[in-house]
Amino acid sequence: MEFGIFTVGDVTTDPTTGRTPTEHERIKNTIAIATKAEEVGLDVFATGQHHNPPFVPSAPTTTLAYIAAQTSTLKLSTSTTLITTTDPVRIAEDYATLQHLSDGRMDLMMGRGNTGPVYPWFGKDIRDGISLAIENYALLRRLWREENVDWHGKHRTPLQGFTSTPRPLDGVAPFVWHGSIRSPEIAEQAAYYGDGFFSNHIFWPASHTQQMVALYRRRFEHYGHGSADQAIVGLGGQVFMAKNSQDAVRTFRPYFDNAPVYGHGPSLEDFTSQTPLTVGSPQEVIEKTLGFREYVGDYQRQLFLMDHAGLPLKLVLEQLDLLGEEVIPVLRREFEALRPSHVPATAPSHAALVAASVERTSSVVERPASVVERPASVVEPVETTSLR
Repeated sequence: MEFGIFTVGDVTTDPTTGRTPTEHERIKNTIAIATKAEEVGLDVFATGQHHNPPFVPSAPTTTLAYIAAQTSTLKLSTSTTLITTTDPVRIAEDYATLQHLSDGRMDLMMGRGNTGPVYPWFGKDIRDGISLAIENYALLRRLWREENVDWHGKHRTPLQGFTSTPRPLDGVAPFVWHGSIRSPEIAEQAAYYGDGFFSNHIFWPASHTQQMVALYRRRFEHYGHGSADQAIVGLGGQVFMAKNSQDAVRTFRPYFDNAPVYGHGPSLEDFTSQTPLTVGSPQEVIEKTLGFREYVGDYQRQLFLMDHAGLPLKLVLEQLDLLGEEVIPVLRREFEALRPSHVPATAPSHAALVAASVERTSSVVERPASVVERPASVVEPVETTSLR
């Protein structure tokens, strides 16, 4: 199982000191956090994509390429690549370049984003969010898999004989996750293509996450990619730790009470009881995280949000030490002890995707000519009744 951290890159005032970091500090601190993640034995670092204050990660491939040069084992990902407002041609080129620079140590997560004003900044309408996500991703897949693309759609100018460069590393596209908090259409999209589904899982109750993941698993099996329990699932989560829970609560409370994403709503106690947020000892983090399996089944990736709400760098790095030394080793052991042998332990690596491509090529040579593949540009109507 893969464990890692993700960042939203918020620039938030530290409520205990009144100091707000500069954008320069926040960007450089992101690099320090990523390299620390590799140092303490984490598998994945992911960054969001935002184009509005108070967030700084507007150029995730630049950041991830720099991190790739500073690391050797860490897998690099996005916690959102805005498939709605970023041109799929640009995504194809940027992330293929990152794939080469990182020697395949990357994947990415498609998302619609939840900031309404961003859409018109890029000439889009938020009311087209789902349609944009579906159409743009269908084009992106073709750009990565075909060298000469003729394409016509609703939301961008047509392409004629277009070749995206550079081509994907070893001729294999990066693995893709589709991230969503509330949209069953995105779970359907992930299932249709046999891609991963990532439930952000940080603000909604377990019952909602359970329904979204169950829908994805059911439809993954429906489209013939494997059994429901073999679907590739990732979860987000938030934690803040100290050696004992009282110190954790006391230290984190002012950050929770004042942060834009938390503050002025439910109390810390109510929020931790109703969502995956865990504020306590390493053992409490272990116990709550292991409990996620009870309502989503065996899953492949767990990412924690650790550097938000104005927390200073020193405190974040201390959190990563606790995570790497006391939490992740136990979670690895316990999750793997429970996982059936036929269920994948991780999302496919680049090497695994290359091997699968070779195997598919060999099988196509032997396949009868009458076999016709399902068109990849069509997404069947979403099954939403269980989420109403």
